[in-house]
Amino acid sequence: MTTYRPVSAPVRAAYSYCEAVTGHEARNFSYGIRLLPQEKRRAMAALYAFARRVDDIGDGSLDRETKESRLEAARAVVKRIQAGEVEELDPNPMAVALADAARRFPIPLDGLEELIDGVLMDVRGVTYETWDDLRLYCQRVAGVVGRLSLGVFGTVPGAERAVDHADTLGLALQLTNILRDVREDAALGRTYLPAEELRKFGCGAGFGGPALPHDADFAGLVHFEAGRARALYEEGLRLLPMLDRRSGACVAAMAGIYRRLLDRFEREPEAVLRGRVSLAVHEKASIAVRSLSGIGARGARRR
Repeated sequence: MTTYRPVSAPVRAAYSYCEAVTGHEARNFSYGIRLLPQEKRRAMAALYAFARRVDDIGDGSLDRETKESRLEAARAVVKRIQAGEVEELDPNPMAVALADAARRFPIPLDGLEELIDGVLMDVRGVTYETWDDLRLYCQRVAGVVGRLSLGVFGTVPGAERAVDHADTLGLALQLTNILRDVREDAALGRTYLPAEELRKFGCGAGFGGPALPHDADFAGLVHFEAGRARALYEEGLRLLPMLDRRSGACVAAMAGIYRRLLDRFEREPEAVLRGRVSLAVHEKASIAVRSLSGIGARGARRR
């Protein structure tokens, strides 16, 4: 059960920091969490800011040893929060905000350690031969975010499958990210799509070069992966009727933005190779408004 407490000035400042990070960095995520009531919005910003910090360590230009050290330092922060050792005047504002959020909501903080494990897979250069291999990575860096978020959202009575649906929705969002970022990831020396599927579509050499082989079926690859993502959305969005109206709107907005990106990929697969595909601000705002009106949730019930 959520415990409501007044927010002190130091904690408000910590939340404001996390909300600033979210507003600046979360191009898509922020449109969803704006639809939440203040206490949930703050908690989600605290989760996002911490997760972003972990991602930035993994994506940065530091050497592997330093990245691993900093990720373990982030793990130590999680353990301090779990042990109740983070005070309001702690110098780490993300730790302060996250500790307060964890006192207000039943957030499964072990999931943040799972996220760190997933980013360590990036740092150590893990590659993925099959979808099952990639699925493990996606569960660690994205499925777990769905489960963490569910701790903030809460569910209606009888929602036994909510955790499974939240995990699946996280997989769908991450697979969409992977499709969007194939060129950027290649520049970092990373290829996430399963190797056996890349070979099947003649893209086994990856995406680091200026052009794909003339016989590569990149469009076929994109449509195949987009089809998988759509099936995951279909399953994951069964979560919506299990949430209250504003939490459901938050999830529907984020999923709606990413599914609109999938539409773009399928219409013009080669656009992915030219750079990051994104939606205009007015498109994202429109999806958010429609989600708040309940359109997204009604669509999920029809499915």
